[in-house]
Amino acid sequence: MKIGITGIEGLIGWHLRAFLHGQPDVEVIAGDRSTFTTKSRLADFVSASDVIVHLAGMNRGDDKEVESINIELAASLIEACESQKRTPHIIFSSSTHMDQDTAYGRSKRICAQNLRDWATRNRGVFTNLILPHVFGECGKPFYNSVVSTFCYQIANGQDPTIDKDGQLELVHTQEVARKVFELSHSKENGDVHFPGTSISISEMLHRVSSMAESYNINIIPDLRNKLNLNLFNTYRSYLFPQWFPRTLELHKDDRGELFEASKTLHGGQTYISTTRPGITRGNHFHLTKVERFLVVQGEATIRIRKMFADEVLEFQVTGNKPQYIDMPTLHTHNITNTGNRDLLTFFWAHEIFDPKISDTITAIV
Repeated sequence: MKIGITGIEGLIGWHLRAFLHGQPDVEVIAGDRSTFTTKSRLADFVSASDVIVHLAGMNRGDDKEVESINIELAASLIEACESQKRTPHIIFSSSTHMDQDTAYGRSKRICAQNLRDWATRNRGVFTNLILPHVFGECGKPFYNSVVSTFCYQIANGQDPTIDKDGQLELVHTQEVARKVFELSHSKENGDVHFPGTSISISEMLHRVSSMAESYNINIIPDLRNKLNLNLFNTYRSYLFPQWFPRTLELHKDDRGELFEASKTLHGGQTYISTTRPGITRGNHFHLTKVERFLVVQGEATIRIRKMFADEVLEFQVTGNKPQYIDMPTLHTHNITNTGNRDLLTFFWAHEIFDPKISDTITAIV
């Protein structure tokens, strides 16, 4: 199946692309800003796609610009489909704001109706995926979500303020990605409402702040609640890479040396591996798993790359100075023994490994 994604560089687009990277027999057709610059590029994009997930659009800005750009993007997509005589299944990222009399709400409502009319005329399939408040790792603060804004502020030592408290219906971007993948196979026609988890802005801020306080003293918070896990991963994305590596306190006496590697409020799994000189382990990423690398003997290079980015960050670590790096989700990573003796490494993950649901997706750093 070939799935085209418009707005692939946005929050949902990036998360969806990472999710689909781990699915067999799926090819992603990338649609970025340049795709809409010429009719030929958009025609090629449409022609190559069996399913189109239309995410491109403008969330904030001048009202007239928000409304006109969103409507024009959908109109251009329809025009390209008709000119190429193609009827891909179109999944449109709509919003619970579509019923509101705002520029953003009106644009979502009009786009959905125009796409629905196109599907009716051409006997196509159109799914209007109506989303609540979407948040996730690497979202743009002060743009994508109040969750992104608060997580970014806390990670950078700022004090978030609430102008007016209210209720949020939160849904994480990986949950959206999974739903889109399911819809791409179901060919469901019409409106699909995606329910979120209800939480007040003040309670959300309290949870993130509490988790940050624990994390700052090397205590992993309780992540058994799914919303807490997603909030924590979102917060962590704003700590990377400047917060790492973290230096641990080394205790010495006549008996030797001791340091607390990992403390957690909810469990998880720890293990130690031996790696021969010159050997590399890893080259994979995780969608939700929280994972820690800590070298306790020998020397190593840890390499980390954000999915679909070019830059590779390298960290030189040694067992002589205990330091840890927590792998950010949606970043592929590996570790190489660069010493001349066996490397001893401590690993911890927030969940016990399940080969049926491993959340370990191969991707070369």
